[in-house]
Parts: sequence; C-alpha cells; structure tokens
Amino acid sequence: MPYIKNENRVKFDSYIDALAKKLCEEKFEPGEFNYVVSRLIWKIFTLTPSYTLGNNLIGALECIKSEFYRRLLTPYEEKKIVENGDLYL
Repeated sequence: MPYIKNENRVKFDSYIDALAKKLCEEKFEPGEFNYVVSRLIWKIFTLTPSYTLGNNLIGALECIKSEFYRRLLTPYEEKKIVENGDLYL
C-alpha cells in the first residue's frame, strides 16, 4: 500500500522527484526504467537477503503494478474511449 503518512513520504520524495525528472528529461527507454527499478530492488535484497524479504519485494511489485493500473492507466483509457470511441462497433 503506497498510501503512507505524509511525514514518512518526506524522506523519499525529493529523491523520487529528482529521479523522475532525470528520466523524463532524458526521454528514457523502457529498458532504462527497468534498470532503475531492478537495481533498487536488487540492492535492497542484497543488503539483507532473506526469503521473506524476497517474497515481500515480489508482493510489493505486484501491488504496485495493480495499483498503477487501477489508479492511473484505467482512467486514462476511459478518457481515450470517450475521445476516440469504443471498440464496440
């Protein structure tokens, strides 16, 4: 669940904002984004490897994917259906 308290977000937000800005300025390729996320996950795991941590990281990645689709991609697709028409003929 990404909805942590605001006071806990502060310690990460400037780093996340800077990284996102850098990626967008460089017009990143999907492979580069994959590298950034993979490197973060791999680094976290290698610092304190355990099955539980690996399992938790996989679970977090699955939830991130689902929440991104639910909150951002679905509304975008709905907007495009209205703009461009539905698939139904």
